[in-house]
Amino acid sequence: MTNLNNQTNKKYKSGFISIIGRPNVGKSTFLNRVIGQKIAIMSDKPQTTRNKVQGVLTLDDAQMIFIDTPGIHKPKHKLGDFMMKVAQNTLKEVDLVLFMINAEEGIGRGDEFIIEKLKSVKTPVFLVINKIDLVHPDELLRIIETYKEKLDFKAVVPISALQGNNVETLLTQIQEFLPEGPQYYPADQVTDHPERFIISELIREKALHLTREEIPHSIAVLIDSIKRAENSENTIHVMATIIVERDSQKGIVIGKQGKMMKEIGQRARVDIENLLGSRVFLELWVKVQKDWRNKANQLRDYGFRDDEY
Repeated sequence: MTNLNNQTNKKYKSGFISIIGRPNVGKSTFLNRVIGQKIAIMSDKPQTTRNKVQGVLTLDDAQMIFIDTPGIHKPKHKLGDFMMKVAQNTLKEVDLVLFMINAEEGIGRGDEFIIEKLKSVKTPVFLVINKIDLVHPDELLRIIETYKEKLDFKAVVPISALQGNNVETLLTQIQEFLPEGPQYYPADQVTDHPERFIISELIREKALHLTREEIPHSIAVLIDSIKRAENSENTIHVMATIIVERDSQKGIVIGKQGKMMKEIGQRARVDIENLLGSRVFLELWVKVQKDWRNKANQLRDYGFRDDEY
């Protein structure tokens, strides 16, 4: 790709784009739509994304590296502090910021908080109004005016990440704002995260969907091993441990006669097979680590390292 560009006079553009917004505005849905496959987990429960997830879109004349950040919220534990540090630090290291809002929801304190942070950002900021398929077109003008009074956005783009409406228009406008630069990643690479991380996230996504109440935010997933099955060259054996904070949560995750655990495993296995392009034998375990979200050493063990940001 880069060599081809050297043979022509066409200027290659590249850059890093942060997607920021309140929890559950559709950041991960947008990232998966743009990349064309699932690399960020989706859930109707807020604060699903915990680490920053980088997705890479390579075009003939540009490469866009999108950073999906945890939704802005008031931290309630050390894990929450980590998530906020990740979200805010990405604003300092990118070429463009996409401030995504939910067209269905009015402006709230979370949006006001983000706007205050964005006022000190020197890079261009786009307002991306997501979920426009859920509101009447007449509502859009009111939404746009409300937000434009708060901040001078370089562009305002209404989209539906789920339906794909106007996403190509947004990508075109993003490319216009990117600086000239190199191709950072190979053309066929869609994320900078290792497969181990994505597999753990896919398992956590299924647990989020299937469990209730206090369970989802108490869950972490550790991948114990990924290896070729001894009895089959075409099968990959994945062993993973679901971490919870209390014995009662362990019982819920396992379910009556192991039914919940089986359902989590079956659903996760389908996505993991799509990711790896192989048959997968998925073996799940559940372990209790009391109050792990408030323990710095366990947060590091589970991949939440704030010294990387």
